[in-house]
Amino acid sequence: MKKYLFFRVLRSLLSIFLVTTLTYIMIYSLVPRRDIFKADPMISKLSTSPDQLVDYKNTAYDKMNYIDYLDTKSLLNQASRPGQTVTAAHTAINTERLRQWASQHRYTLHRYPQSGSYYATRELPLWQRVTKFYSGLIQIDTPWAVHDPANPKLPRYLKVSHDPIVGWALIGSGTRYKYQLYANSTFPFLHENFIHLNLGISYPTYAGTRVTEVIGSHQGEAVTHQYKFANGQKLFSTDDVYTRQYQPVKRQDPALKAQYGDNYTAVSQQHQDPSMIGTSFKAGLGALLIAYLVAIPMAILMARYKGQWFDKLGTGIVTALIAVPSLAFIYAFRYLGSAVFNLPDSFPTSGAGALVSWISPTLILGLLSVSGLVIWFRRYMIDQQSADYVKFAKVKGLTDNEIYRKHIFKNASLPIVQGLPGSIIGLIGGATMTETIFAMPGMGKMLPDAILAHNNPIVIGLVFIFTTIAVFSILLGDILMTIVDPRIKLTATGDD
Repeated sequence: MKKYLFFRVLRSLLSIFLVTTLTYIMIYSLVPRRDIFKADPMISKLSTSPDQLVDYKNTAYDKMNYIDYLDTKSLLNQASRPGQTVTAAHTAINTERLRQWASQHRYTLHRYPQSGSYYATRELPLWQRVTKFYSGLIQIDTPWAVHDPANPKLPRYLKVSHDPIVGWALIGSGTRYKYQLYANSTFPFLHENFIHLNLGISYPTYAGTRVTEVIGSHQGEAVTHQYKFANGQKLFSTDDVYTRQYQPVKRQDPALKAQYGDNYTAVSQQHQDPSMIGTSFKAGLGALLIAYLVAIPMAILMARYKGQWFDKLGTGIVTALIAVPSLAFIYAFRYLGSAVFNLPDSFPTSGAGALVSWISPTLILGLLSVSGLVIWFRRYMIDQQSADYVKFAKVKGLTDNEIYRKHIFKNASLPIVQGLPGSIIGLIGGATMTETIFAMPGMGKMLPDAILAHNNPIVIGLVFIFTTIAVFSILLGDILMTIVDPRIKLTATGDD
């Protein structure tokens, strides 16, 4: 079992790597890079400032790992060395030194169209872009993570302490985040800040924001909480104090430093609605429960009364659900929910805080999976009815109810568990259409939006997350099968 899990996890990680890498290669080799500016309003705003426009585009390309870009100041710093300073003056000697440095380091020298000042770019080969993506994928915070020239005596440590703001926590100094490990009343109750996933910087939508923050940060209106700060004041604040990060001395706000009592003054804001991944998770989990609670009893009754009126009625319903296109199904049930039950037909109407906002999209997402589950499970149940163990149970004098409860359904629980991974993956794909129509701020809706906006980092980040969920849900299905039926043994060579 342990050996199987070890090799299965390795294969899962390899699958995630291959899918993400192929997506990365396709996007960065087949999609023209100029397309990322199609939906960017800054391009038209900077059209009258040619130098700023060039700097803006190259900075974007640099952040997305297309190129290495050095503006004039950075280029002069790189080209200068002890005893040979390169200045911004347009002299022959400065130009020659810049050309020599650029040739030596494989950069291409350019000039801004308006000022004539030099800048340099270096095209990154595709393999190097992929390498940079994976090399920075996992970031580990340590007491040596912060390097602030204005604060050379910054203490560097990790210690457990009772903080006046958050209570007992593992606190760092010299770390990027103040609170490395802490507990509060929010699920999963114990939280950490020393390991972070880095999927890149979003652009052009959510420009300058980390992809993980776009997907994982709460949304909606800001909420306030009362805190007792280091200076003794009790204030209502929208700051998410658990996200406190080190702020360089030259950029610090004196009031915030006095409030928090140290250099960890960069904080995110608290918002009342779930994150994009949280929204998709809630809707998907609810839909999964609805699908199985409807499909399994329906399939059992159809199989038990095969050929009778209930089976015929159920077959007609399932056939209709299959025949109707998903898009028409979603719109029809959305209209039905709005016109008959007065449910909102758009998620933002009542917001994430209202239960009624979740009913229609979750119910629709669940019902979309019912037809496939019913057909598959009904067929399995009918096959079980003709099995030898059922005939033997009838000979022993067991009633139909006892046979179904003690034998057929027990054996049928195995394919139910086995089908869970496929259902999870199906709900992820179905959520794309449902979230788009209901304007739900989830990951499903975000994928087509990111593709249309040519937000390559978001697309790659979502593919990575979706692939991880799909691969490990299949692994979870295998483990659950061994729990349901201990006779199943997982080995490194296959399932027995």
